[in-house]
Amino acid sequence: MQGISRRVLQALLYEGIAVLCVGPLLNLFFHQGMGYSTALAVIISVVALGWNLLFNLVFEHWERHQRHPARTPSRRVLHAAGFEGGLVVLLVPLMAAWLGIGLWQALAADLGLFGFFFLYALVFQWGFDRVFGGPQWS
Repeated sequence: MQGISRRVLQALLYEGIAVLCVGPLLNLFFHQGMGYSTALAVIISVVALGWNLLFNLVFEHWERHQRHPARTPSRRVLHAAGFEGGLVVLLVPLMAAWLGIGLWQALAADLGLFGFFFLYALVFQWGFDRVFGGPQWS
């Protein structure tokens, strides 16, 4: 599977599994109930889905033009760090508004999610490539 269909499937699977994990985690930390936590997880997922599509488009374009386009462990770390770092910038204001907390508190909460998602992104991308194969040029 290649091209846009690969990116769409990758993003949908990534976010679908993420909502199943993040809803209970948010409830555990913020004690607002599963409905509230799941709603925030879905909103975060929608934002992340858009970022995922854009980031992977840009990252794969950059990767394609590298001297060695193979997905090495260090490139996977770079991918996960870039993706999750961009989400921190996008999600801190959203979380502050939704949770009614300051930006510093939202940053702390988002960094907690970052720790989880950093590892999740590494494992998910590796698993996705194993199941569906890497991009045609890798």
